[in-house]
Amino acid sequence: MKHLDPRTLFFLTLPPLMWAGNAVVGRLMVGHMPPVLTNALRWALVAALMAPWAWHVLRQREALRRRAGYLALIGALGVGNYNALQYLALRTSSPLNVTLIGASMPMWMMLVGVIGFGQRVTPRQLGGALLSCAGVVLVMSQGSWTLLREVRLVPGDLLMLLAALSWSIYSWLLVRKPASMDGEPSWNWLEFLWLQVIFGVVWAAACAGAESAIVGQDHPWPADAKAWDTVVIGLVFIAIGPSILAYWGWGQGVRAVGPTVAAFFSNLTPVFAAVWAWALLGTTPRWYHPCALVLIAAGIVLSSARPAAQGQSKTAA
Repeated sequence: MKHLDPRTLFFLTLPPLMWAGNAVVGRLMVGHMPPVLTNALRWALVAALMAPWAWHVLRQREALRRRAGYLALIGALGVGNYNALQYLALRTSSPLNVTLIGASMPMWMMLVGVIGFGQRVTPRQLGGALLSCAGVVLVMSQGSWTLLREVRLVPGDLLMLLAALSWSIYSWLLVRKPASMDGEPSWNWLEFLWLQVIFGVVWAAACAGAESAIVGQDHPWPADAKAWDTVVIGLVFIAIGPSILAYWGWGQGVRAVGPTVAAFFSNLTPVFAAVWAWALLGTTPRWYHPCALVLIAAGIVLSSARPAAQGQSKTAA
């Protein structure tokens, strides 16, 4: 495992920055498009944007046949299910609950590593996870325990727990690839991500179909040209930033330091969301945002100071 050098820090900071923008832009798009359909359109646009540089891998039919099971699995976990489960969770769960459950990601990453991949967890990593989670709790409580006392579990919370589990397994599978991924052809990051998206779009479309069957016509659609402009600009942003750039950075960062340490960076999302909200919505950051940033950063430093020895991850496809 590498240390957190500037290059790795950039890779791991980019995803939460983009995901925070996704949350704010998604808020601007509320009421204009069914949420799970928005996710499917997002990944369809990603597939189209990346196709000119990656479509040639479709000619490698033997490799695709051999690796189809793995690609379908990570496409479902990281592209299709994870985002759809988040959107579905918000139908019955509050943003506060969803974010607090998302803050448990380091714990889930450790648990999946221990049970599924024989990973050892150190006391430093546990301590770092507690500090990181405390930072998120501080942001979401707005410095007041009253909000936390009002938290109640609802059915959507279970969906968010499944989303966290899905992302954890996806992240571990990025570095613990099956034997079928060894050898030629060796795909670069863009080709590998595009194939994940192609398989993931199938799952995303299936989730959108289920949404349509269950919800019917309850969701509004853009009513005028201004609303359509918001939807189009929003889709382009979430396709490029929170999708292509964020998944590229996450894949590079996870391969550099492992899923457990990388998971701590995801807790920077609510802090960065405050910055995006200030820039796009005029919402002024509060005193607890820099305090939370210090706690999360301390958790990252503590967890990565003496990382547990991991087996050499296989070379990125």
